[in-house]
Amino acid sequence: MSRTTVRKYLKDASPPVYHRQGPPVRHKLCDGYEIRLQVLYEQDLKRPRRERRNAVKLYEHLVGEGYTGSYSPVQRFIRDLKRAGSGGGDAFVPLQFQAGDALQFDWCEEHVVLGGIPQAVKVAHFRLCHSRKPFVVAYLGEPQEMVLDAFVRARAFYGGVPRRVIINNPKTMVTYVSRSKDRVFHPRFLALMNHYVMEPVACTPAAGWEKGQVENQVQFLRRQLFTPKLAFEDLEALNAWLHLHCDNLGFRPHPEQRDRTVDALFADEQATLHPLGRPFDGYVEKTVPVRSTCLIQYDSNRYSVPSRFAGCHVSLRTYANRIVLVAGNGVIAEHSAPACHHQSDQPIGGTSHCAPEPRLQLSATDNASRS
Repeated sequence: MSRTTVRKYLKDASPPVYHRQGPPVRHKLCDGYEIRLQVLYEQDLKRPRRERRNAVKLYEHLVGEGYTGSYSPVQRFIRDLKRAGSGGGDAFVPLQFQAGDALQFDWCEEHVVLGGIPQAVKVAHFRLCHSRKPFVVAYLGEPQEMVLDAFVRARAFYGGVPRRVIINNPKTMVTYVSRSKDRVFHPRFLALMNHYVMEPVACTPAAGWEKGQVENQVQFLRRQLFTPKLAFEDLEALNAWLHLHCDNLGFRPHPEQRDRTVDALFADEQATLHPLGRPFDGYVEKTVPVRSTCLIQYDSNRYSVPSRFAGCHVSLRTYANRIVLVAGNGVIAEHSAPACHHQSDQPIGGTSHCAPEPRLQLSATDNASRS
C-alpha cells in the first residue's frame, strides 16, 4: 500500500467509505429475458405435468430466441419461482444402498409417434441403486410377458444380478396384499426371481418414496428423452435409441460422489453382481382350443396351426414379440406378434385384425386337408 494512502487515512478521523464509480454489471437475463422466462414458466404450469419443461429446456428455448447468457441465471430464476409457488413439504430420511444390493423397477406411460401414428407406450424403468445406472425399454402394453421380457433385457444390459429388486404391487407381480402387508407374488414372476436368485421387495401401497430413485428417474428421463415427443418408424427403432441414450447417461457425474461418473461406479458395482447364467424363458402359458378351421384366437387375432390338431387343445406360450404353440413336447407353430397386440390406442374407424404370416409352413398333406 502506498505511504500516501496510509498517511491520508491516519489524518482522517472518519472510517473509509467505498464509493462506486458506476452501476453494477448485471447478468444478461435482466435484458428483458426475465419477463419472457416467467411467461414461459407460467405457460408450462397450464400444461399436463408430463409435458412441462425443466430449466434446461427453458434455457435452450431462450437461446433460440437470442439469449447469449449462461445457464446458471436461468436455473436460479426457475428455482426461485418454484420456491415462491410451493409451501412446506414432507421430510424424508435418504436411503443408502451398498454395491450390488438393490435394483428398483417401475412402469410409466409416454406419448410417442410410431410409423406416423401418435400413441401411448409403456416404458419399463430400471435403476441400480448404488451406481444409479438407468435402463429403459418401451412396449405397447404392460402384460406379464412384457414384465418378464423387460427383466431379462435389464439383466443382459447390467451383465449381472443384484440381491434384491424393489417393485410396486401390480397384479402381474403381486396377486394379493393382506391387511398385515404380507404379499403373495405371482407364480410366474416368482419363478423369474428364483431363476435369478433375487429377493422381490414390494413397496407399501401409495408409498412411492420407498423406491424414490426410479420415481425420480421417470420424471428426469421424461423431460430429458421424451420431450419433445419422439417419432420413430417402429418400436424396435425407439428401443435402439433408448438403449444408446442409457449408455450416454452414464457419463454424468454421480449425484453423491461428484468426482466420479455413473459409469465409473457402475464398473465397480458390476464386480459385486451375481453372474447371469442361463437366461430365463420369459413366456406366459395357457391352454387354448383349436377351431375346426385350424385356427386359434388370441387377443382378437387368429393364428393357424397344422390341421391334424383341429378340435384339440394346445398350449399357447406368449412372449413379448412372438407366440409359440406347443402340443406334447414339441413346438407345432410359431408366429410373430403383430403390432396391434396390447396396443393402448387403436385407430378410430373399426377393429383391426392382423393376419401374421406363420413361421412354420403347413405341409402338403395339411394344406390338402384344409382345402
